[in-house]
Parts: sequence; structure tokens; C-alpha cells
Amino acid sequence: MTTHRFGVRLGFACLAAIFAAPGAIAQQSDAPQKPGKIIHAGDVLSGELGVMKVRDTKNRGKRVATYQITSEPRRLPPPNGLCNLETGPETFQLIPTNDAQAAQLKSLSGKAISVKVDEVACAKDAGEMSEAIVTKWSVVAK
Repeated sequence: MTTHRFGVRLGFACLAAIFAAPGAIAQQSDAPQKPGKIIHAGDVLSGELGVMKVRDTKNRGKRVATYQITSEPRRLPPPNGLCNLETGPETFQLIPTNDAQAAQLKSLSGKAISVKVDEVACAKDAGEMSEAIVTKWSVVAK
């Protein structure tokens, strides 16, 4: 005599097998990535510019725009190194130093851009949304 629970158990076993198989295949095909090349002052960083609205802790919780560029993995010069990542950071937060830079980034959001990096460091504060912070930069015309 079979019980009702046998069918339920068989159904859960089939679902588990269906959902576990793609994950096991994906893990086998992942090859270890090598760290990216090192980025120095004056190098060009290219990628898509994204914008996020975050609350500024210094300015009474006012929502401010935060800009980040997604690029290939790059290592930072010592002492920052890989920023505690295997391949180095892939997202770089751009910090505008004046209103002109902020307006320039606002007009380029969502587009592929290139920036000349003058100063870069690993993210350390909780409010930073990227893996690395570019504090001094300039947009390079294509």
C-alpha cells in the first residue's frame, strides 16, 4: 500500500534535481580568473556610466546622485592592491569635485564613456556603493 506522502516526496525530489543541475554545471565551467592589469595615474578607464540615488548622511538625508563606471577588473597600485577581491575591482565610483563635473556626468549617464584616472583608492566607508573610488578624474573625448 502506498501513501499520499510518497508522491509529495517524489515531486520534491524531482524539483530539487531540476534546480540543482544547472548550478552544478555552471560551477564546473567557471575557470579561475586572473587579476586585471594594474591601473596607474593617467590611465584611461572605459565602461558604462551608471547613476544611483542615495541618501547623503552629511546633508540631513538628502538624496544625491552617485555615479559609477563598470569596467573590466583592474588592480590598484600598492598599498591598495586588489581591494580584497580575487580579480580586482570592476565598479568604480566617480566623485565629482564641482558642479560642472556633476552636470557633465548627469548628461552622460547610461552611455559608454572613458575617463582619465588621476587618483583611485579602495572603498572603505559604508556609504560607498562601488568597489573602488576615483576621486580625481577627467572625461576623455572619443
